Amino acid sequence: MNRSPRLRGVSSSRARFQRRAVAVRRRPWRLAAYAAVLAALVATLVWAVGFSPLLAVRDVEVVGVPRSEVAAIRALAAVPVGQPLARVDSAAVASRVAERATLADVSIERSWPSTLVIHASPRVPILVVKSPQGQLQVVDVDGVAYAQVSAPPKGVPVVSAATAQGLSRDALRAAVSVVRVLPAQLQRRVSAVTVSGADLVTMKVGRTTVTWGGVDQPEKKLAILTALLKAAPKAIDVSAPDTPVTR
Repeated sequence: MNRSPRLRGVSSSRARFQRRAVAVRRRPWRLAAYAAVLAALVATLVWAVGFSPLLAVRDVEVVGVPRSEVAAIRALAAVPVGQPLARVDSAAVASRVAERATLADVSIERSWPSTLVIHASPRVPILVVKSPQGQLQVVDVDGVAYAQVSAPPKGVPVVSAATAQGLSRDALRAAVSVVRVLPAQLQRRVSAVTVSGADLVTMKVGRTTVTWGGVDQPEKKLAILTALLKAAPKAIDVSAPDTPVTR
């Protein structure tokens, strides 16, 4: 005799309930298993990145500077080969490298899997300051004296102090600002700059002695100077640009 459709429906519902109950009981164990696998993966990743030799420093690369600077920068960086790349203190490395006076800017990059890259920018010389004792110091565009040399770099004008006390900070800034405003073709013709104070800068442009004055109205002074130099006078005074003088 066939079972009634109602009994078959009750039996089917009971089976579904049982399967659901089993699934609910198994769910915590399944979640625990997933969590254990995930924790193991995270632990393995942390070990591989932070402690294993798989991603350790094998090379320190220096970019942005002449080849002659590379060895000295690597020595200052003092990055131990074999240290995990992720654990290198990049701020400390940058701080050590920045102690090199010839560098204007330093940044550190991790290049996976095993290279630490040091990006360094050398200072750009804008002038050379000659002390009353005859010493020559190279100064960059920010007015930082960063190197002592026996001869000025080619094309870099020499600034001499007019007094035995040398240049004050304001006087040095004035000299830098004056040289910076000159276009390259004029900078190459500057053979000497004399600074008597922050408001009195003079220089030799070719055979013409130029009295520039202070740092005010640089563009106007430059325009007048450029125009007057065409006549190749012995001297030009643009310290008061509204009333320039030539002779």
